Amino acid sequence: QVLRSVLLFPTIERMAQSPQGKLMTPLLCKLRYILYMPVYLLSFLPEGVKASLVRFALRGMKTCDESSITTSVNLFSVDCIANILYMASQEMMKVVERDSTTIKQNLKKLIFYYGTGDSWCPQHYYDEIKMDFPDGDIRLCEKGLRHAFVLDASKEMAAMITDWLQDDLTKL
Repeated sequence: QVLRSVLLFPTIERMAQSPQGKLMTPLLCKLRYILYMPVYLLSFLPEGVKASLVRFALRGMKTCDESSITTSVNLFSVDCIANILYMASQEMMKVVERDSTTIKQNLKKLIFYYGTGDSWCPQHYYDEIKMDFPDGDIRLCEKGLRHAFVLDASKEMAAMITDWLQDDLTKL
């Protein structure tokens, strides 16, 4: 019953071989336990101090809404960080090959949106999938949006997706 699925900056293959994956895999798979103690200590800080630290860390964003800050404060929980780092380590090991069979079976329902400077799924991943599925709706971002668009471009992304899905939405 799915009409359309939009894969934004899709990390669906070779995560550990991507530029960011090469940097993060050793940290996530072997050194993640080192991060638990500092997070544990930071968890005792008052909520306002945690929010200030998040604002400081996100200060380079062109826009950063309050919901990003509120959500990021949850990262000061050891349980939260342990779960995130474990999941990320599993992704590095298990997200290896693109599932071309499933893509082929569902190609007409899929929209892929790749970034030009995405270090998790570099542009050559876009070039390869475009070559493998020339009839697919596979797009390359021309707006300079980044992989973590939710931090500073969520409204812009939502507007683009709404435009893409307009025909599907009118069928509902």
